[in-house]
Amino acid sequence: MQKNISIIISTYNSPELLKKVLLGYNTQTYRNFEVVIADDGSLQDTFDLIAEMKQKVFYDIHHVWHPDNGFQKTIILNKAVLEASADYILMTDGDCIPRADFVEHHIKNRELGFFLSGGYYKLTDSISKKISENDIYSGNCFDLKWLKKNGMPFSFKNNKICEYGFKSWFLNTVTPTTPSWNGHNASGWKADFIAVNGFDERMQYGGEDREFGERLINYGIKPKQVRYTAVCLHLDHPRGYVKPEMIVRNQQIRKETKALGRIRTEFGLQK
Repeated sequence: MQKNISIIISTYNSPELLKKVLLGYNTQTYRNFEVVIADDGSLQDTFDLIAEMKQKVFYDIHHVWHPDNGFQKTIILNKAVLEASADYILMTDGDCIPRADFVEHHIKNRELGFFLSGGYYKLTDSISKKISENDIYSGNCFDLKWLKKNGMPFSFKNNKICEYGFKSWFLNTVTPTTPSWNGHNASGWKADFIAVNGFDERMQYGGEDREFGERLINYGIKPKQVRYTAVCLHLDHPRGYVKPEMIVRNQQIRKETKALGRIRTEFGLQK
């Protein structure tokens, strides 16, 4: 059966995090989807995990991999886009556990001429490690009482995981946060990915997702806020791949995109 949405999940040498994420997709209320794992050069333990999970989950998993050559997320994401079979794509990361209605909200809110901009609820390191398979399947990890019991401090951001219906719609409407393409939680039409030629493969860590969204906007695609309805938990972990020179280069490319009103990168899906 043709899938209505392809979920692209980026990962790199984090099988313990990826397992929790894939378990989260096994709880989804909307089920007509496939998962494409965009793997930026992981070792054999990630291959082993994916083989295990293929036997455990109801959905199809496709594993797109290339050899480790430093932080090359934009390159592997473009390869994953070409692998995706659906005409609508949801992008997220291998450290973001989706709430059970996550895919459903992306499907319900998709609209021609728009992309969807979601956020995440960031967990502490201790809670990230504590979340078990049972906590994911039962939904405990999205229960504010459970989170507080395990040390989560009070914050207005708690509204991201405990509000539903009209209130979540209202918060999406009034939030001062400008909607943008966020690599951990965003979705759009595959035709629009192709129109702007995907991600700029010159870019490494730091704003590479935002630059892609800025070109979508230059193309005429409008962002729609879903940060309080399409909810995922961000698992805490170290980031050894961040280098200042990556940030500087990416900032320069983003400045050029803004100044030129650039729509299509020359360094994307098609070279």
